[in-house]
Amino acid sequence: MTRIADVIVPQVFNPYVIERTAQLSAFVQAGIAERDPAFDALARSGGKLLNMPFWKDLTGDDEVLSDTTPLTPDKITAAQDVAALLARGRAWKANDLAKALSGDDPMGAIGDLVAAYWARQQQRVALSALGGVFASASMSGNVHDISADATTPNFVGETFIDASYKLGDAESKLTAIAVHSATYASLRKQNLIEFQMDSNNTQIPFYMGKRVIVDDSMPVSAGNYTTYIFGSGAFALGNGAAPVPTETDRDSLQGDDILINRNHFIMHPRGVAFTNTSVAGATPSNTELATAGNWNRVYENKNIRIVKFVHKIA
Repeated sequence: MTRIADVIVPQVFNPYVIERTAQLSAFVQAGIAERDPAFDALARSGGKLLNMPFWKDLTGDDEVLSDTTPLTPDKITAAQDVAALLARGRAWKANDLAKALSGDDPMGAIGDLVAAYWARQQQRVALSALGGVFASASMSGNVHDISADATTPNFVGETFIDASYKLGDAESKLTAIAVHSATYASLRKQNLIEFQMDSNNTQIPFYMGKRVIVDDSMPVSAGNYTTYIFGSGAFALGNGAAPVPTETDRDSLQGDDILINRNHFIMHPRGVAFTNTSVAGATPSNTELATAGNWNRVYENKNIRIVKFVHKIA
């Protein structure tokens, strides 16, 4: 009988899962979550809170040059974004993976299952973080809420443009939207969704030139739906280094093979610092990520490539 320990080689399995997770992540494929070696290094640098310093923009009026009066030097100031390291793990028994073990490439099959799991979890992390970020008063400038308008649907071209221009002249940085399936259905009924084919002949939906991600985890409250509008690289995604990312074990008495997988990573909305104000454990849970008091905006509003659009549908 094939056992998990016979087919899982951690040195091969671990990098495969990381790469495959990125391939299966809608946020990564849409460019919303940016993978970068610098973010990987940050996630491996140690500590629960990871500093991401940046230079503030230059301000003040220019001066008229004079042959008698020197220019007045102004300061270039720095500020700091802060990301939380997320340390997560999951274990599965062989019974859950019995079908995968019967495949021609059992390690690849198990790897795909694990990678798909982490892709879903990372997307849930991102949406949890957005819940906390936009509950923070510091982010009110990036919210367009028309839920008080009784018109249904009120997600139409004009209101979407209004939402996008919460970023002012930085609107062109917005490249993708995440919607609930009910919102997506409403847009399709209005014939507002266009499709493009990718290299695998898979249809990819677009709305006003922006790639569409459909996720039923998107917030819905009292008939009001939330859509997020994103720019490229709105989230920083970095893969850390759990001391033992993958282990196998066996409960001989039960006859169970066990696969254990641990994942250290950052999935950080850039420009909104994690304050760690209310975190009970070593690293934050999704519930704590969704807590308003754990976030504070540090970028200018229009430099944060995320807009929250609250609306009704038919």
